[in-house]
Amino acid sequence: MHETPDELSALDRLLTESLHRSTEHLRSIVTEGEHTLDAAETCQVLTGMRTLALATVTARGEPRISGVDGHFLHATWVFTTSDTSAKAGHLRSRPAVSVAHIIGDDLGVFCHGQVEELTEDHPDRAAVEAHLTAHYGSSPSSWGPEILYARVQPDWMVTYAFAKDRILADAADGDAAT
Repeated sequence: MHETPDELSALDRLLTESLHRSTEHLRSIVTEGEHTLDAAETCQVLTGMRTLALATVTARGEPRISGVDGHFLHATWVFTTSDTSAKAGHLRSRPAVSVAHIIGDDLGVFCHGQVEELTEDHPDRAAVEAHLTAHYGSSPSSWGPEILYARVQPDWMVTYAFAKDRILADAADGDAAT
């Protein structure tokens, strides 16, 4: 885990407040404590690269969804994409996004927020690039002429863990399936 105590506290507040302001229907499925993960558990389960479904919006207000390699770093999702991709244009014009990481019926992490571009002069860019380079063995900046580095600043996030004890045990054992 890369999270500081302050980041874990903020994530715990976000997870709790998000669930409490969700619909009765969602709360009937995502039962607090029984089928949710706290901040430390969420970070434990989300180590390494996680495939995200990323939803953006076109200029005409039409939803678009695509996959990205997500990394949960300092209690937020970070990802990269080609600067020439449609999603890069959507994100720059309309930074509101939804992301989901789902593994069958076992795990779901759902998040809504705003994308922040991590430009070359952003104070967190070097640390994010170092993390990604260590994971992939090369810098995403070397993958094409222009790579967009992005971080989701979440304003709503809910976790769902069907078999919470098994998911946490698998994560502790390093099982990449969780």
